[in-house]
Amino acid sequence: MSGPYVIRGSVSLPEAELMWRFSRSSGPGGQHVNTSDSQVELRFDLARTEALPEVWKARALERLAGRLVGGVVTVRASEHRSQWRNREAAAVRLAGLLAEATAPPPRPRRATRVPRGINERRLREKKQRSETKRGRTGRDWG
Repeated sequence: MSGPYVIRGSVSLPEAELMWRFSRSSGPGGQHVNTSDSQVELRFDLARTEALPEVWKARALERLAGRLVGGVVTVRASEHRSQWRNREAAAVRLAGLLAEATAPPPRPRRATRVPRGINERRLREKKQRSETKRGRTGRDWG
């Protein structure tokens, strides 16, 4: 592996808590695909991990509830012919997924009023467009 996969800040995925499973990829690839276990399935037990702060873990469990099976998140990669590159892709994908799931919630939007000048300009342009279209009618073409 190319080192620790940073989720955010100093928090990274611990190699000891990653569970790898390899199988044959589907799809084209000729004789190579029938003999090599290049598909990678990476599992990470989110419910039992000690690597994430409790606040992040609770946030991730809530946001990834639809993807979790028994508190475990699974990522699969089979886009490369090489098992090594599929391992890299799966680990990067898992780190990205956890980074997104543990991100702090966005700040609440402050409601603002539309400025009067903008509203007046919109209505003026609308009226002008209406006049342009009304001028295209064939009433006065006699």
